[in-house]
Amino acid sequence: MSSHASLLPARTPRSAFGKLLESEAKYAWRVPVGLIFGVAAPVLVLVILGTIPGVNRPVKALGGLTYFSIYFPILIAVALAVLSLISLPLHLANYREQGILRRLSTTPVPPAWMLAAQVIINLVLAALVLGILVVVGTAGFGLGAPKAPGGFTLALLLTIAAMFAIGLWVSAIARSTGGASAIGQLLFYPLLFFAGLWLPRESMAPVLRDISDWTPLGASVRSLQSSMLGAFPSAQSLLVLAAWALVFGVLAVRFFRWE
Repeated sequence: MSSHASLLPARTPRSAFGKLLESEAKYAWRVPVGLIFGVAAPVLVLVILGTIPGVNRPVKALGGLTYFSIYFPILIAVALAVLSLISLPLHLANYREQGILRRLSTTPVPPAWMLAAQVIINLVLAALVLGILVVVGTAGFGLGAPKAPGGFTLALLLTIAAMFAIGLWVSAIARSTGGASAIGQLLFYPLLFFAGLWLPRESMAPVLRDISDWTPLGASVRSLQSSMLGAFPSAQSLLVLAAWALVFGVLAVRFFRWE
């Protein structure tokens, strides 16, 4: 990471940012937390799930849905949670801990570029895993395309905005990699529970399902599942996602420190 401090002077801003982005991409490849847990793991779980006998049969207790169609949006939530709550905060906290962000402030490279580079890389990983999940689900296991593609896309974009806003907030308040890991995991497991990872939302007690509706991943899974069945996501779910994105985006900006 020693190349960060020597990116400029003789570069245009665009070429300097491109060099920084390239450097961060190489680092993400060498330390593949996002690639392994955010991309490979959800795809592997999808493949394992798809090979279980009866997983594509309608289940009366789930309202006639199949377990495969139920868990597909949940695996999208898992991938985004890993990238936003684990991968992104760990990298940025590590840079703060090592003084890389502070050293960048003494060069012509704005420290904010580091944030932008990390967000872009994790967004690319998110797009990669989403693409693989869709291809594997449709081509390998007969998963149908969303019957309300506009609603699906809107819900997905709002989910990405909400989760990465929360991830940047974790990055803002964590003073070390240990702190980032602890805060990220403290959020990670409850949010995935309310997304239905261990107990499908359809099988939750009414009070748990009501709580789930107000969490970012619960609202996300609800919206994505509705879109796959042909119904546009509810206004409540979309507003919940937008609110999480707005509130934690503001908090991330308010509390972020370079040192």
